[in-house]
Amino acid sequence: MDECEDVPKDFIKLKSEKLSVDEVSELVISPYCGAVSVFIGTTRNNFEGKNVIRLEYEAYTSMAETEIKKICRDVRQKWPSVKHIAVHHRLGVVPVTEASVIIAVSSPHRAESLEAVMYCINTLKASVPIWKKEIYEDEYSWKENKECFWANSEK
Repeated sequence: MDECEDVPKDFIKLKSEKLSVDEVSELVISPYCGAVSVFIGTTRNNFEGKNVIRLEYEAYTSMAETEIKKICRDVRQKWPSVKHIAVHHRLGVVPVTEASVIIAVSSPHRAESLEAVMYCINTLKASVPIWKKEIYEDEYSWKENKECFWANSEK
């Protein structure tokens, strides 16, 4: 494969169907890269002593996609060797143990892909308009990310 055939790509998807780690990681594989780093955020069954039944996500989809594209551009500026980036986020109901978000990054060496994946998830939680509702046994609660820049603006 000629390197020009393997131009850097960003794969961004917001969807209500179950996310696939295999699908997301395969998107970023490149013969020019020795590292693929993956982050999988899953629904856990508890929060502050309450039993979590499921999560539900809502998004301002077009704005969320735009913000994720900005994150990808930032990654490429900070780590120019990064080849491909995939960010898939689930919307709607996400049962316990299933993935809410999967991020994969390929690069020639592990340091860049690991750092880029961490940057992606931290920045996504801080800036992308995706909202999480935690459903407990007898109540629910809308959650804002502690990292979210607008959550702290009025405090």
